[in-house]
Amino acid sequence: MRVGSVTGNCCFDVIVANPPFKGSLDEEDVHKTLTGKVKTKKTELLFIVLMLRMLKLGGRCAVIVPDGVTFGLSNAHKALRQILIDEHQLEAVIKLPSGVFKPYAGVSTAILLFTKGGQTDNVFFFDVQADGKTLDDKRDKIGAEDDWQDLDVLREAWPKWIDSVSRKALAAGSSKNKQSLPFKDRKAKAFYVPKSEIAENGYDLSINRYKEIVHEEEKYDLPKVILGRLKKLEAEIASDLEELEAMLG
Repeated sequence: MRVGSVTGNCCFDVIVANPPFKGSLDEEDVHKTLTGKVKTKKTELLFIVLMLRMLKLGGRCAVIVPDGVTFGLSNAHKALRQILIDEHQLEAVIKLPSGVFKPYAGVSTAILLFTKGGQTDNVFFFDVQADGKTLDDKRDKIGAEDDWQDLDVLREAWPKWIDSVSRKALAAGSSKNKQSLPFKDRKAKAFYVPKSEIAENGYDLSINRYKEIVHEEEKYDLPKVILGRLKKLEAEIASDLEELEAMLG
């Protein structure tokens, strides 16, 4: 865990973390101030509760979590997501592909960005499908140095989103110049989802819950066309066989 500047004895401005995945602690080893919020033994959930406690009001956190944290069905999973959305400002969910941590782990992961306190109105989602390296154990580099990858798209999209949210907030009290937010297209890599919709879906933060998948219709030749090609191929084979037979005498 890496922390930013300290204010006071316990509170941080920034926390950037990659806590242990899929761990489990004995109940007596977990402080009551953590399990009082989210009753669980899972380390990936307890660490997020701990980070919220360690942040000062207005402090921000970026944490890598197993993908299951975004959609887990246990009471603890749901309670944690509800806390992030109802009591704090969940800013973004960035889906990472399985394989980004190979050869050490193949688990699918996501990055949660949140601010302690504040208010969640909309959550920004981004689907990272390629990070510039192969997703096998070798993790070899793909493409040329200047080829754009999904992370480049994210670095360009995120400031635009933050700027749009800020301008919309400034215009909220005015009847003029009503601001609309970008990233409405859910078929794209970057899009946002209103808090109300997330709440209606049981605080599910899985990107697949909200992303629209475009299915391209496969086009096939007509049966008569395929049959014609088969007849032509058979004729060519028959001709070759006759030529071979003549050569053999």
